Amino acid sequence: MVKRRFSARLGGGGGALSECFVTSRWWCVSFLLRRSEMATIRTLRKLCQHVQHQVCSLHTSASRAEAVVISGRKLARQIREETRADVDQWVLAGNRRPHLSVILVGDNPASHSYVLNKTRAAADVGISSETILKHSEISEEELLDLIYKLNTDPGVDGLLVQLPLPEHIDERTICNAVAPNKDVDGFHVVNVGRMCLDQSTMLPATPWGVWEIIKRTGIPTFGKNVVVAGRSKNVGMPIAMLLHTDGQHERPGGDATVTISHRYTPKEQLCQHTKIADIVVAAAGIPNLITADMIKEGAAVIDVGINRVQDPVTGKSRLVGDVDFEAVKKKAGFVTPVPGGVGPMTVAMLMKNTVKAAKSVLLFPPERIRVAAAS
Repeated sequence: MVKRRFSARLGGGGGALSECFVTSRWWCVSFLLRRSEMATIRTLRKLCQHVQHQVCSLHTSASRAEAVVISGRKLARQIREETRADVDQWVLAGNRRPHLSVILVGDNPASHSYVLNKTRAAADVGISSETILKHSEISEEELLDLIYKLNTDPGVDGLLVQLPLPEHIDERTICNAVAPNKDVDGFHVVNVGRMCLDQSTMLPATPWGVWEIIKRTGIPTFGKNVVVAGRSKNVGMPIAMLLHTDGQHERPGGDATVTISHRYTPKEQLCQHTKIADIVVAAAGIPNLITADMIKEGAAVIDVGINRVQDPVTGKSRLVGDVDFEAVKKKAGFVTPVPGGVGPMTVAMLMKNTVKAAKSVLLFPPERIRVAAAS
């Protein structure tokens, strides 16, 4: 309609000119509209980027402000409920109730407290238990005789000797004297060897507790960097073994890249490793060994240390771990407290081992046990 009006007004010779004029006008209008649309899109894009940046900043600030504090007590209750159901089912099937024997030598207050926690946990899950008290002057030979008696007692499923022992008794000799299939601490050389070979065995309770904390919390280990501060044969070394071994083997591992530090590792070298670690396990027995400046943002920090120190304010003694908890929890992604972290898990895993022993899951030929213990 517009083109025809322009043509009539200009006459026959102006038709082409009028069409060109109208086309140009529509092109200009279209161009202006496109420019306006592009400007609007650019504005919206900048606005979205700004909002996204604000959301990310808020998320980062929130994660920096507070780590997830892993409750070992809560996880231990869950495991104890599982163990209680397992015991009930075992007894209901007509089997004898699992029994745990604990040998306690001397009058160390901490040892007495630990043993009390273990026997209470046993009662809670339906395991019968006994504590055999011996004076600190008992000879190594007398203690070995007692262990042999309990090894051959068919009414005893699980057996542990509370450590530490008096100085005149060799702990390795005592640990190797406990029958591997009753060794709920997982300290016998046969059980340690099987663990290192990724075979099913009695796992040491504390390392197994650390493993369960990591797995049940959903902390990934596959291909991750891990630092284990501490190389003790009962804690640090087994933790490293569980985390670095093959996840496809009989006893699945964590497939992590593990670095082990110890008392001769220079602090600056330890810092270099911890700053790139996805998981830090502190098991050195040194208060505040791991500080906030030593870990990377969002790392998981598992505190195995148990240290009794004097509170500078109250003057009373209190338990602390190897981690500067208050500072680290502001930077880490996950952190365990002391007390209430790994400790309750150790006791819970000990109960799992006792049930495993009662079911005779692990059977070792007696002659192989004697050879392994003597070597």
